[in-house]
Order: sequence, then C-alpha cells, then structure tokens
Amino acid sequence: MPELSPRVRAVPSSGIRRIFDVAATLDDVIFLAVGEPDVPVAPHIVAAATAAWEADDTNYTPNAGIRPLREAFAARFAADHGAEIDPDRVWATVGATQAVHQALALLLDPGDEVLVPDPGYTIFRMSPRLLSAVPVPYALREEAAFLPEIERLEALVTPHTRAIIVNAPSNPLGSVLDEPLARELLAFARRHDIWIISDEVYSEFSWDGPHVSLTAMDTAETGGTHVIGAFSLSKTYAMTGIRVGFLVAPHDWDVALSAAQETTVSCLSVPAQRAAVAALTGDQGHVDAARAHYRANLEAATALLDARGIGYLPPRGAFYLWVDVRHACGDDVAAWAERFLREERVAVAPGSAFGPAGEGWIRVCAAARRDDLLTGLSRLPV
Repeated sequence: MPELSPRVRAVPSSGIRRIFDVAATLDDVIFLAVGEPDVPVAPHIVAAATAAWEADDTNYTPNAGIRPLREAFAARFAADHGAEIDPDRVWATVGATQAVHQALALLLDPGDEVLVPDPGYTIFRMSPRLLSAVPVPYALREEAAFLPEIERLEALVTPHTRAIIVNAPSNPLGSVLDEPLARELLAFARRHDIWIISDEVYSEFSWDGPHVSLTAMDTAETGGTHVIGAFSLSKTYAMTGIRVGFLVAPHDWDVALSAAQETTVSCLSVPAQRAAVAALTGDQGHVDAARAHYRANLEAATALLDARGIGYLPPRGAFYLWVDVRHACGDDVAAWAERFLREERVAVAPGSAFGPAGEGWIRVCAAARRDDLLTGLSRLPV
C-alpha cells in the first residue's frame, strides 16, 4: 500500500500521551499529567452556547470568526494588557494549538528553522516537523532560572531562521518574563528580522505581578511588526474542549490567513463562538475564583514539597509545578514516570516529553482537587 509522507514520520510522538494511554488502563489513578482545569464552565457561557444551538445558529461564519468575537477579544486584551488591538488583526482559531500551527505554516518553508524552547510544550517541536521545517531547540537552563538567554540565542541564528517561539507563562515550567527580558527578546527579533510567536495561553495566571505581554509591547511600539500572538480561552475559562483560541497577526496577512483557514478549519462552530463572546464580555468573577483556587493549590503543593525536601522550580505563572526527581529516576524519567504510575497510581508528565533538557524533571498539574494533588505529591520518593 502507499506509504505515509516522510515528514509525517518525522513528527515526534508525545510522551504525555503515553502516560495518558497507560493511565486509561488502570483503576484509581490520581491524574496530574494533563493541563485540565478542575473548575466548571461558568453558567452564562454554557447558556450562550445552548441558546445558539436552540436558535439553530449553526451556519458558516467568516474564516476569521464572527465580528462580535473579534471585537470582544480586542476589548478584553486592551483591558487586561493596556494595548489597543484592531479587531481586524484578531483571527479565531481552534484553540491556541491551531493558532501556533497556522502561524508556523504561514512562515516556514521546507528546511526553514524556528527556535523552540527546551523544555517547551510538545507541539512546538511537532508542528514544524509536520511542515518539513526544522525546530531548533534553545535550552532553558536551571542555572538561568529556566529563562531564555540572549547570548545563547544569538549563537543559534542562521540564514534559515524565520522565527522564535516564546511561551510565557511557560507550560511546563511556570516561568514568566519580566519587562527587561521581554525587551531584550524584542530587540533580538528586530535585530535579526525574525518573528516572535508569543504563546500567551496562561496570561491570566501570573502570580508575582501583571503578565508581561510581548504581543502588547510590540503592538504599542510598532503596531505589530515582529510579534504574532497566540491566545486561548481553554485555561482561563475552563473551556478546553470547546476549542476557541486566537491568533493576533499583522494586517497584511489577511488574504493568506483567510486562505489558510479555509483550507484547514473553514471556521469555528457558531455555538463555540457565541460561548466565547459570553466568556470575554461577561462577569469575570469565575476567572478570579479559578485564579485564587490554582494559586492556593500551588501554595499548598510547594509547602508539601518543601516539607518533604523535594526540589522544584518556584511557579511564577500558569498552574504547573516543575519538580526535580533526578534523585529517583536515573537517566530515564519517562520510564520512571510510567513505573510510578503503575506502582503508585499517580500520573505525572515526564519532563523529557518537553525536550531533552527536561530529563530528570516532571510536570505536575495543580489544577486539580486539592486532596488529589497533595496525595499524589506525597507519594513521590524522597
């Protein structure tokens, strides 16, 4: 029979999915491996989607999404980040996953390179391979607080470099950018005339102060010449399965983006878009409550790790813990995580699933029931 494309075979598999699949075969598992909020979707969001279904509001929409949704995102962005974005720059996508892939698809030709964080979210390495492009990892080192180092980035730039992916707050690390480092990254991109694809999915969960948005900074200073923003409602509003994200793109991408959307997703479902409008424009009290819940979980979890003498990266954003298990896992944290799952019935994501620099670490999702989180962490070896 005909073969799969070699570029598809080059896409790495997900180490998180391996844990997920094994956990599905076991009973009584404490599941801390996937970033799934444990809070419900707010009633007014559910009501908006329900009303769309009941009114048969289910037809095609423009590729970029309905106008009220694009305007709602722009308004929310301005309120949260202090930068005015033209709604015409806002494109509704099937989650931030599609937003990142869509941006890469418009930037990369076969053989082109994109700098990706290591450790970094899995799709940052997978998506370029699907496009026959080359993900070039830049190490986020423990010695540098797991943050980008400009001098090391400079050494990775080649004539084939088209973009760099920056993710803050970081999944899996929980690290964030401060304004000086954000400005250094902007200067780096402008100096080499490359794009920053800024994944800001966890922008509403920044624990030490306001989120520093590369998208907002570039918009305020240049109108958006070097940063493409990727956003999502999945984590902020617990809408993971509703699949609404956003790509903030330059104005002159309109024609290309319309064609790309048409050939991949056409448009989002209307009930999902109506739900998203309600989320962005409605009462934000449920977001505040979720934020308080996640922060309290992280505080309780870090107190437990401190008491047990287990090392971790202090979380400054998102709702993950980056935990050091080098004392227990040897040189194969993926194999250790599977044994830990089978023996202790606790599912955690092996750090190596996020890149070679994650070897010896695990990612723990703190968006869980407090009792489950603390019980799972209490089973970690010391």
